[in-house]
Amino acid sequence: MQVFKFGGASIKDVTGVKNLVAVLNKTGYKDTLVVVSAMGKTTNALELVVKNYFDRSNQLQSSIQDVFKFHNAILLDLFDNEKHEVFKKVSTLFNDLKVFLDRNKSPDYNFVYDQVIGFGELVSTTIISEYLNEVNIKNHFLDVREFIKTDDYYRSAKVDWEETQKRITTNFNRTQLNITQGFLGSDSNNFTTTLGREGSDYTAAIFAYCLNAQSVTIWKDVPGILNADPRYFENAQLLHRISYREAIELAFYGASVIHPKTLQPLQRKEITLFVKSFLNPEGKGTKVCKEAGLDPQIPCFIVKKNQVLISLSSLDFSYIVEENISEIFKLLHLYKMKVDVIQNSAISFSVCVDNMYQNLDSLLQHLKAKFKVTCTEDVSLYTIRHYTETAKTQMERDKKILLKQLTQETMQLVTK
Repeated sequence: MQVFKFGGASIKDVTGVKNLVAVLNKTGYKDTLVVVSAMGKTTNALELVVKNYFDRSNQLQSSIQDVFKFHNAILLDLFDNEKHEVFKKVSTLFNDLKVFLDRNKSPDYNFVYDQVIGFGELVSTTIISEYLNEVNIKNHFLDVREFIKTDDYYRSAKVDWEETQKRITTNFNRTQLNITQGFLGSDSNNFTTTLGREGSDYTAAIFAYCLNAQSVTIWKDVPGILNADPRYFENAQLLHRISYREAIELAFYGASVIHPKTLQPLQRKEITLFVKSFLNPEGKGTKVCKEAGLDPQIPCFIVKKNQVLISLSSLDFSYIVEENISEIFKLLHLYKMKVDVIQNSAISFSVCVDNMYQNLDSLLQHLKAKFKVTCTEDVSLYTIRHYTETAKTQMERDKKILLKQLTQETMQLVTK
């Protein structure tokens, strides 16, 4: 059994969809599950729909229509006959989206977000499944929400592994090519949930774990896992092989190629992960496996933008002790802040966080009741794994450094 995952960049247009077919024909698709993301920038476009629903209702219908037009243009290029059933299926999905927005009573942004965003994956898999059938690659469309069950922590749901395993074991047919959505699940009330941004990789790993798959391949627009994001760093190099441990470290620090939660289930069953280019499917790409080490052994550079640095000190110059730190972390958890860096001294405590849920103001108000608080928004967090003196000097050049932390293998800088 093998699991393929195709991200939004790989199916962003007609050429991408046809290239997916070419990849399947070159690699073979016997005993295969294909996990698909939303097409191109659809998730961003649907985020605008959610924003308009809450803040600019006069622009809501036009933003939905923009998403529909994007997909309809792809349909018109893929299918000669406008009476093909796929046009009706896609129109029905967009109608379902409108019905939800008309009837929804919940003021919960995160709940609405998940119900709306999920249509991106549902539309993309509908189009691709129908096109595969059109070119005689027979496949079975699966609604992932019937297989992956989660709690109701919308936008970052936790998987109910026992129920998910039971459903996949009972209902998944291994004898055919299956296609399903990444990123999505459903809660106990069958409302759509999402697994966090880039969660399609995680979806592939969940199925691989439950199916005891031999491998997972993530098809991307890069040759494999690079030692740096070429959008921010020059001369990025391909990593040929990475251990699970090293890949988990890189993911934790924010490497964008692999979702942080993807690797744990693969590691538990020693399922090999390949990251390959969909433009060169026969290339070796990067292999993530049990084997130790990093090949080649070079520094790896990571940057996370739009972070928030919060620095706390006691109002009376008393020590910041375990009790204080425990209280601080309870508040960070309460306001759903993802912690990326921690640094503390006798009378101060600094933390770099990701304000994904826009709860910063409420958190700061709570903290100011007991601490002197300094907050710097829109900072960048740079991380170097396996840093060298040359890499360290290069990273520090021409930057205003607000926080610096070094361990034996990792250097981190918060800069403005």
